[in-house]
Amino acid sequence: MDRIIIEVGSTVTKVDKYDGKTVERIQEKTIFFKKNYKEDKNIRKSDFEELIQIVKKLQNTYQNIYVCGTSIFRELEGSEKEEFLTRFKEATNLDFHIISQERESELTVLGATRFIKEKSCVFIGGGGSTEIAIYDKGIKETANTNIGVMDVLSIFPDLNDNIAMTSLEEVKKYIKERLNVFKAKANVLILCGGGHEKFARLSGILYEENTLYQDELAPIMMDIDTRTKETIRYFQEISLDKIKERVEDPDWWDATRAMCAFVLVVAEMVGAKYIVPTNIGMVYGIIEELEKNS
Repeated sequence: MDRIIIEVGSTVTKVDKYDGKTVERIQEKTIFFKKNYKEDKNIRKSDFEELIQIVKKLQNTYQNIYVCGTSIFRELEGSEKEEFLTRFKEATNLDFHIISQERESELTVLGATRFIKEKSCVFIGGGGSTEIAIYDKGIKETANTNIGVMDVLSIFPDLNDNIAMTSLEEVKKYIKERLNVFKAKANVLILCGGGHEKFARLSGILYEENTLYQDELAPIMMDIDTRTKETIRYFQEISLDKIKERVEDPDWWDATRAMCAFVLVVAEMVGAKYIVPTNIGMVYGIIEELEKNS
């Protein structure tokens, strides 16, 4: 029986289908939970209803559905949290599982490092949080921060204009001053949690075949010099409007320049020589746990 995993983030809601062998991304929907929460001081009714519509539509086809939330949902407390969980249960007859930042990091790192042998750093970027982990035959060190691309975009809204007016260095400086860091180093930086491979393939930046290790979920890479030069070009030369005209999810692209700045900040912090962009999320760790408990 197919299993459906719905991961609700601060900005992107992702739906994956697991058929017992492979994971397939069957839907992505941009819902600005964190942005609208900051404006309204609660979960916006229209956002909640949009999520419920996604779940109910899936329930017309699938029975085995697991729903979890990250980032902004971790900030819900007391009666607000209980009200949200109760309303979701009443609307769908499903539980909404709020995943801690530490657990999100662990689940994603395990999926991202299945085939890599050398020491590496895993970056998990989201709309409202950032997790960084050093992996060396196990997770050795982590640094988590409650800041993500939507926080940066709220300070530098021009980053979602056709061409950014704010410089890359100014955005990086803002992130550096707020990101929890550590001193550990790693040659390889693996990007997870935010459609990084999709971005690389559709944005027009340069990349090459991943020759560091073999993983069908991590087929491409770039060296740090290439990534830095291409990020500057993405800020100053590449038209975001033209990208949005040819993609199915134009709203998702609003935060991509902010995400690019995060990537370079983390790469410089750990001294990465190579960057491997992936679409890997914590779904692989979730599936493993669900399979064990079923």
